[in-house]
Amino acid sequence: MGIVSWIVLGLLAGAIAKMILPGRDPGGLIGTTLIGVAGAFIGGWISATFLDRPIAKEFFDLATWAAAIGGSLVLLVGYRLLLGNSRD
Repeated sequence: MGIVSWIVLGLLAGAIAKMILPGRDPGGLIGTTLIGVAGAFIGGWISATFLDRPIAKEFFDLATWAAAIGGSLVLLVGYRLLLGNSRD
């Protein structure tokens, strides 16, 4: 997959992570989508490096999507823990 595919995957993974963990985020919609993009890259790297599961070349591979969504969830939880809710 190319870089554009990873960005699109990250945007979708960030939206899915936001649906799984609803609530107010310190960065709003833009922050959540950027976390999704970063989470897709980190999830793919972790999957390839530590889980010995290389990333497939297809966009619709279930393991690639799981890694991207998992990475987005981890970053979203960490982001919420570090910055808290700034919209009180």
